[in-house]
Amino acid sequence: MAEENDRFFGGPRPLAALLPRITRPAFKRRSPAGAQLMADWPSLVGPALAAVTVPKKFSAGTLTIACSGPVAMELTHIAGEIIARINQQVGGAPVQRLRFVQEAPPVPAALRLRGAGIIPPRVEAAITGVASGDLRAALEKLGRSVYRKPR
Repeated sequence: MAEENDRFFGGPRPLAALLPRITRPAFKRRSPAGAQLMADWPSLVGPALAAVTVPKKFSAGTLTIACSGPVAMELTHIAGEIIARINQQVGGAPVQRLRFVQEAPPVPAALRLRGAGIIPPRVEAAITGVASGDLRAALEKLGRSVYRKPR
């Protein structure tokens, strides 16, 4: 009994007293504004920009965005509008500069599968004639990617 009472010396502690100790390590790595930028990126910049960009890092007012080379060139022209849109939705003015790094953004699984096409009947008939299950599955996957609809 004495052990149990020692653990709760002074009674139960309020949750607010525990939260800083729990959240401090996470906030050391990423500021609250940076975490919000990363989590809400599609709603902050819109679906078109979110599809071709990925926020990488937010530090000292500079937001680093990964995108392909041609996209980076276009974004430099509208950087002011992007900063204004982000700051308006986040509140205040945490983002002051954009930095672009050339890196192909990862394609979300939902987008990769969305473009899967329908294999024409003559190709599907040829694939069903293949005896090996693994080879048949690989050919089917190849056929779906070849005959997918362009985005």
